[in-house]
Amino acid sequence: MTDNRDLAKSESVQNFLKSVYALQQRMERVSTNALADVLVISAPSVTDMAKRLEEAGLIDYQKYRGIILTPDGEHLALKIIRRHRLIELYLMEELGYELPEVHAEAENLEHAVSDRFVEAISVKLNNPDLDPHGDPIPAADGTIVRRILQSLIEWPLNAMAVVSRIDTNNQDMLQHILDRGFKLGAPITILARDPFDGPVTVRLDDSEQVIGYNVALCIFVEAHPQ
Repeated sequence: MTDNRDLAKSESVQNFLKSVYALQQRMERVSTNALADVLVISAPSVTDMAKRLEEAGLIDYQKYRGIILTPDGEHLALKIIRRHRLIELYLMEELGYELPEVHAEAENLEHAVSDRFVEAISVKLNNPDLDPHGDPIPAADGTIVRRILQSLIEWPLNAMAVVSRIDTNNQDMLQHILDRGFKLGAPITILARDPFDGPVTVRLDDSEQVIGYNVALCIFVEAHPQ
Protein backbone atom coordinates (compact mmCIF):
# COMPACT_ATOMS: atom_id res chain seq x y z
CA MET A 1 0.00 0.00 0.00
CA THR A 2 1.38 3.40 -1.00
CA ASP A 3 1.98 5.92 1.82
CA ASN A 4 -0.85 8.42 1.47
CA ARG A 5 1.16 11.09 3.28
CA ASP A 6 3.64 11.14 0.40
CA LEU A 7 0.90 11.02 -2.22
CA ALA A 8 -0.95 13.91 -0.59
CA LYS A 9 2.08 16.16 -1.22
CA SER A 10 2.09 15.49 -4.97
CA GLU A 11 0.69 18.35 -7.05
CA SER A 12 -0.52 15.97 -9.75
CA VAL A 13 -2.32 13.81 -7.18
CA GLN A 14 -3.92 16.85 -5.56
CA ASN A 15 -5.16 18.12 -8.92
CA PHE A 16 -6.45 14.67 -9.85
CA LEU A 17 -8.45 14.21 -6.64
CA LYS A 18 -9.79 17.77 -6.77
CA SER A 19 -10.94 17.25 -10.36
CA VAL A 20 -12.63 13.94 -9.55
CA TYR A 21 -14.49 15.65 -6.71
CA ALA A 22 -15.66 18.49 -8.97
CA LEU A 23 -16.84 16.12 -11.71
CA GLN A 24 -18.61 13.89 -9.17
CA GLN A 25 -20.96 16.78 -8.46
CA ARG A 26 -22.33 16.29 -11.99
CA MET A 27 -22.07 12.52 -12.53
CA GLU A 28 -22.15 9.39 -10.37
CA ARG A 29 -18.85 8.01 -11.64
CA VAL A 30 -16.23 10.04 -13.48
CA SER A 31 -15.01 8.79 -16.85
CA THR A 32 -11.33 8.77 -17.75
CA ASN A 33 -12.11 10.88 -20.83
CA ALA A 34 -13.82 13.56 -18.72
CA LEU A 35 -10.81 13.69 -16.41
CA ALA A 36 -8.40 13.79 -19.34
CA ASP A 37 -10.23 16.85 -20.71
CA VAL A 38 -10.19 18.68 -17.37
CA LEU A 39 -6.57 17.85 -16.53
CA VAL A 40 -5.36 18.26 -20.13
CA ILE A 41 -3.56 14.92 -20.12
CA SER A 42 -4.02 11.72 -22.12
CA ALA A 43 -6.60 9.09 -21.20
CA PRO A 44 -3.84 6.48 -20.64
CA SER A 45 -2.17 8.88 -18.17
CA VAL A 46 -5.48 9.16 -16.32
CA THR A 47 -5.75 5.37 -16.19
CA ASP A 48 -2.20 5.04 -14.85
CA MET A 49 -2.90 7.58 -12.09
CA ALA A 50 -6.24 5.95 -11.30
CA LYS A 51 -4.60 2.56 -10.77
CA ARG A 52 -2.00 4.14 -8.51
CA LEU A 53 -4.59 5.95 -6.41
CA GLU A 54 -6.81 2.87 -6.23
CA GLU A 55 -3.87 0.95 -4.78
CA ALA A 56 -3.53 3.72 -2.18
CA GLY A 57 -7.21 3.43 -1.28
CA LEU A 58 -8.09 6.95 -2.46
CA ILE A 59 -10.40 6.07 -5.34
CA ASP A 60 -12.56 3.22 -6.59
CA TYR A 61 -11.66 2.65 -10.23
CA GLN A 62 -13.58 0.25 -12.46
CA LYS A 63 -12.65 -0.15 -16.10
CA TYR A 64 -15.46 1.09 -18.40
CA ARG A 65 -17.39 2.40 -15.37
CA GLY A 66 -15.07 5.16 -14.25
CA ILE A 67 -13.86 6.57 -10.96
CA ILE A 68 -15.35 7.60 -7.64
CA LEU A 69 -13.54 8.90 -4.55
CA THR A 70 -13.30 6.77 -1.42
CA PRO A 71 -13.86 8.53 1.94
CA ASP A 72 -10.09 8.99 2.30
CA GLY A 73 -9.85 10.37 -1.22
CA GLU A 74 -12.71 12.77 -0.63
CA HIS A 75 -11.09 13.98 2.59
CA LEU A 76 -7.87 14.83 0.72
CA ALA A 77 -9.80 16.47 -2.14
CA LEU A 78 -11.73 18.69 0.28
CA LYS A 79 -8.51 19.63 2.05
CA ILE A 80 -6.99 21.01 -1.16
CA ILE A 81 -10.29 22.66 -2.14
CA ARG A 82 -10.30 24.39 1.27
CA ARG A 83 -6.78 25.67 0.57
CA HIS A 84 -7.76 26.94 -2.87
CA ARG A 85 -10.91 28.74 -1.81
CA LEU A 86 -9.37 30.36 1.26
CA ILE A 87 -6.43 31.60 -0.81
CA GLU A 88 -8.80 33.05 -3.42
CA LEU A 89 -10.69 34.97 -0.76
CA TYR A 90 -7.47 36.16 0.90
CA LEU A 91 -6.14 37.45 -2.41
CA MET A 92 -9.27 39.55 -2.89
CA GLU A 93 -9.93 40.67 0.66
CA GLU A 94 -6.36 41.42 1.76
CA LEU A 95 -4.24 41.85 -1.36
CA GLY A 96 -6.58 43.69 -3.72
CA TYR A 97 -6.85 41.09 -6.48
CA GLU A 98 -9.83 41.20 -8.84
CA LEU A 99 -12.10 38.15 -9.10
CA PRO A 100 -10.92 37.05 -12.59
CA GLU A 101 -7.33 36.96 -11.30
CA VAL A 102 -7.66 34.79 -8.20
CA HIS A 103 -8.24 31.29 -9.61
CA ALA A 104 -4.95 30.97 -11.50
CA GLU A 105 -2.99 32.47 -8.61
CA ALA A 106 -4.62 30.13 -6.09
CA GLU A 107 -3.91 27.14 -8.34
CA ASN A 108 -0.20 27.83 -7.91
CA LEU A 109 -0.22 28.77 -4.24
CA GLU A 110 -2.43 25.91 -2.98
CA HIS A 111 0.38 23.40 -3.56
CA ALA A 112 3.11 25.50 -1.96
CA VAL A 113 1.75 26.79 1.35
CA SER A 114 1.70 24.91 4.66
CA ASP A 115 -1.34 23.79 6.64
CA ARG A 116 -0.40 26.36 9.29
CA PHE A 117 -0.46 29.13 6.68
CA VAL A 118 -3.88 28.06 5.43
CA GLU A 119 -5.35 28.02 8.92
CA ALA A 120 -3.81 31.44 9.63
CA ILE A 121 -5.63 32.75 6.54
CA SER A 122 -8.87 31.27 7.82
CA VAL A 123 -8.46 32.99 11.20
CA LYS A 124 -7.49 36.29 9.54
CA LEU A 125 -10.70 36.15 7.46
CA ASN A 126 -12.85 35.19 10.48
CA ASN A 127 -13.34 31.58 9.32
CA PRO A 128 -15.42 32.37 6.22
CA ASP A 129 -18.06 30.04 4.79
CA LEU A 130 -17.91 31.09 1.12
CA ASP A 131 -15.20 31.91 -1.41
CA PRO A 132 -15.39 34.91 -3.82
CA HIS A 133 -17.34 32.87 -6.39
CA GLY A 134 -19.97 31.85 -3.82
CA ASP A 135 -18.67 28.30 -3.44
CA PRO A 136 -18.67 26.83 0.10
CA ILE A 137 -15.30 26.57 1.83
CA PRO A 138 -14.82 23.12 3.41
CA ALA A 139 -14.21 23.16 7.16
CA ALA A 140 -10.85 22.07 8.57
CA ASP A 141 -12.36 18.68 9.46
CA GLY A 142 -13.34 18.06 5.84
CA THR A 143 -17.06 18.74 6.14
CA ILE A 144 -18.74 20.96 3.59
CA VAL A 145 -22.14 22.65 3.50
CA ARG A 146 -24.22 21.75 0.46
CA ARG A 147 -25.99 24.73 -1.07
CA ILE A 148 -29.21 24.29 -3.03
CA LEU A 149 -29.03 26.85 -5.81
CA GLN A 150 -30.49 27.10 -9.31
CA SER A 151 -29.01 28.61 -12.45
CA LEU A 152 -30.76 31.38 -14.35
CA ILE A 153 -31.81 28.68 -16.82
CA GLU A 154 -33.79 26.90 -14.09
CA TRP A 155 -35.10 29.71 -11.87
CA PRO A 156 -38.80 30.55 -12.45
CA LEU A 157 -39.82 33.73 -14.23
CA ASN A 158 -40.78 36.82 -12.21
CA ALA A 159 -39.62 35.32 -8.91
CA MET A 160 -37.24 37.53 -6.96
CA ALA A 161 -33.81 36.03 -6.35
CA VAL A 162 -30.30 36.98 -5.31
CA VAL A 163 -27.08 36.10 -7.13
CA SER A 164 -25.34 33.53 -4.92
CA ARG A 165 -22.70 31.85 -7.08
CA ILE A 166 -20.79 32.49 -10.31
CA ASP A 167 -19.63 29.13 -11.64
CA THR A 168 -16.79 29.74 -14.07
CA ASN A 169 -13.02 29.95 -13.86
CA ASN A 170 -12.71 31.25 -17.43
CA GLN A 171 -11.26 34.72 -17.03
CA ASP A 172 -12.95 36.15 -20.12
CA MET A 173 -16.36 34.75 -19.20
CA LEU A 174 -16.00 35.93 -15.61
CA GLN A 175 -14.98 39.42 -16.68
CA HIS A 176 -17.94 39.56 -19.09
CA ILE A 177 -20.34 38.60 -16.27
CA LEU A 178 -18.85 41.21 -13.95
CA ASP A 179 -18.94 43.87 -16.67
CA ARG A 180 -22.67 43.25 -17.06
CA GLY A 181 -23.16 44.10 -13.38
CA PHE A 182 -23.59 40.62 -11.90
CA LYS A 183 -22.07 40.19 -8.43
CA LEU A 184 -22.76 38.12 -5.35
CA GLY A 185 -25.71 39.44 -3.37
CA ALA A 186 -27.24 41.39 -6.26
CA PRO A 187 -31.06 41.18 -6.46
CA ILE A 188 -32.31 39.75 -9.75
CA THR A 189 -35.57 38.79 -11.46
CA ILE A 190 -35.86 36.77 -14.69
CA LEU A 191 -38.26 38.55 -17.03
CA ALA A 192 -38.09 36.30 -20.10
CA ARG A 193 -36.29 33.22 -21.36
CA ASP A 194 -36.20 32.46 -25.08
CA PRO A 195 -36.61 28.78 -26.05
CA PHE A 196 -34.02 26.58 -27.77
CA ASP A 197 -31.06 27.85 -25.73
CA GLY A 198 -31.93 31.45 -26.49
CA PRO A 199 -31.07 34.57 -24.49
CA VAL A 200 -32.37 35.37 -21.02
CA THR A 201 -33.75 38.78 -20.04
CA VAL A 202 -33.30 39.80 -16.41
CA ARG A 203 -33.82 42.79 -14.16
CA LEU A 204 -30.60 43.32 -12.25
CA ASP A 205 -30.82 45.95 -9.56
CA ASP A 206 -32.59 48.74 -11.50
CA SER A 207 -31.43 47.83 -15.01
CA GLU A 208 -32.64 45.35 -17.61
CA GLN A 209 -30.08 42.99 -19.13
CA VAL A 210 -30.16 40.43 -21.94
CA ILE A 211 -27.56 37.68 -21.55
CA GLY A 212 -26.69 34.58 -23.54
CA TYR A 213 -27.68 31.06 -22.59
CA ASN A 214 -24.11 30.02 -21.71
CA VAL A 215 -23.70 33.06 -19.48
CA ALA A 216 -26.99 32.29 -17.71
CA LEU A 217 -25.77 28.75 -17.04
CA CYS A 218 -22.88 30.16 -15.00
CA ILE A 219 -24.99 32.35 -12.69
CA PHE A 220 -26.71 30.66 -9.75
CA VAL A 221 -29.35 32.19 -7.51
CA GLU A 222 -31.50 31.51 -4.49
CA ALA A 223 -34.68 33.08 -3.12
CA HIS A 224 -34.37 36.73 -2.23
CA PRO A 225 -34.79 37.32 1.50
CA GLN A 226 -38.02 39.25 1.87
